[in-house]
Amino acid sequence: MTKDKYIPCLLNLFRQHGYDGATLSKISKATGLGKASLYHHFPGGKDEMVTTILNYLEQALEENIKKPLRGEGDACDRFKRMCQSVNNLYEGGQQPCLFAILLLGSARDIFQEKVGQLLESWISEIAKVLIEAGKEENIARQRGEDAVIAIQGALILAQGLEDVAPFERILQELPEQLCI
Repeated sequence: MTKDKYIPCLLNLFRQHGYDGATLSKISKATGLGKASLYHHFPGGKDEMVTTILNYLEQALEENIKKPLRGEGDACDRFKRMCQSVNNLYEGGQQPCLFAILLLGSARDIFQEKVGQLLESWISEIAKVLIEAGKEENIARQRGEDAVIAIQGALILAQGLEDVAPFERILQELPEQLCI
């Protein structure tokens, strides 16, 4: 059995408990694997588990964010598709972003570079669409950063308030704000 089978379970576990809070006992219970089996599938322990999840999220970023941004239609249509995909990825704001979680505690030193690369990739892809739509490069870059800030901030707010309305509002308004 491949370790990819455990990615959704591990993703949810690390989203819920963070890197430091996801103990081997919790991981074992969530996956149904004993500690020896965990190390068979993930010899590098929790670091390898999170690296596997980040690789999975990199593919999800490509498929669900970059691909809609590279698709057909004008910039606003492409941003709408991206926001629909983001909504699906985070289950309407119900799920926190693992990127933010991994930038806290001891995980930051281990995973900051990879998380930074993934965020940079997202920002750059938004900026490319805006440049194609005629925006200056520095303005496009700033709007890409602002878009990711808005999405990530709305996710944090949705979790903190236990209310997905801010997340839903941001995703509804963002395509038009980017196209102004």
